[in-house]
This record gives sequence, C-alpha cells and structure tokens, in this order.
Amino acid sequence: MIKIGLTGNIGCGKSVVAKIFETLGVPVYHADLSARKFLDDNDIKNSLRSAFGDDIFDQDLINRNKLASIVFNDKSSLDYLNSLIHPKVKSDLNKWVQSKKEFPYIIQEAAILFESGFNREFDKVILVICPDDLAIQRVMKRDHISEAEVRRRQLNQWPQKQKITLSDYVINNDGNELLIPQVLTLHKQFIS
Repeated sequence: MIKIGLTGNIGCGKSVVAKIFETLGVPVYHADLSARKFLDDNDIKNSLRSAFGDDIFDQDLINRNKLASIVFNDKSSLDYLNSLIHPKVKSDLNKWVQSKKEFPYIIQEAAILFESGFNREFDKVILVICPDDLAIQRVMKRDHISEAEVRRRQLNQWPQKQKITLSDYVINNDGNELLIPQVLTLHKQFIS
C-alpha cells in the first residue's frame, strides 16, 4: 500500500480534491476533521481550560471560533494546541491505516502536513495550489471572516513555493485547469 499525504494552504481546495479521490473509491483520512473531534476529549478540554480559561467554552463545549481567535493570533498558543492534538491524530491515523491494508493506496488530507512534520509518514505528497488572492476570497466566503483574519491564518502555514519544492505532485486549482483530469492522472499512476 502506498501512503500519500494531500496538503495545500488554506483555501486552495484540498478538500475538493480529497472528495474526488473518495469518489474514485480511495480511502481518505481527514486529519483536520479528526483533530476537531479530539477537541471533545476531556483531557484536551481540561488542558485547554487551564491554558486559555473558561472564555473558550460554551457550557462544556469548546467554541472553535473563540479558540481560533486565540491560536491564530499567537504562535505559542497554536504550538500548544498542536502539541495536544497532533499525537492523538497520529495515533488515530496509524490505526486507520492498518484497517485499510487491502487498498493499493490511501490518502491523508492535512492542511499543515509539512509544518507538523507529518509528511515524513508518507511515501508521496500531493500539494494543491492556487493563487493567493483566490484562496483568500474562498476562505472569506466559506468561513465568513475578514481578509485580515484569513491573512493571519495564512501566517501559520509555509509559503506555497516552499511546499512545491518538497512535494512529489502538484495539482493546480486556479479555476482554469480542470481538477478531475489531474486527479485521474494521479489515480491511474497509483493503482498501476
């Protein structure tokens, strides 16, 4: 089995690419979604309450918007959150991979694959790219946040140019090049 990491900066469309692979019958592990579910873990909640106080909670649930407003504006807070979440995601991913051994390849989708060092867990890495201004517009529309907030979040990710040099494959999602043919080309390569 080939283990493939799928990444791209915020707003580039990696989730859309992941859905195309899933439509082709490829198992896709969504690291960012898994990370969110671990925010319900009592140990994580207690650690976050100790670090950031009760203000990030609505009753006993973490308000992700309040947490995001803290961690995306303070690198040490983001590093702390990642230190709690990443080991749980890595363990969950390893169990998931073991359950998918019959497939020729699997994909893990993760926004900060390189930044977290998760890229070392994979045989190949696919990077989804798009122009920065397009990514900003997509995120503003999707998350209903300001351009300034999108740019703050972008600061926590490596530049696309740096990721291109580290990736094995690049999918262009600029709105001009069709995504499905790009994905199909890779799919055929991975299953042969």
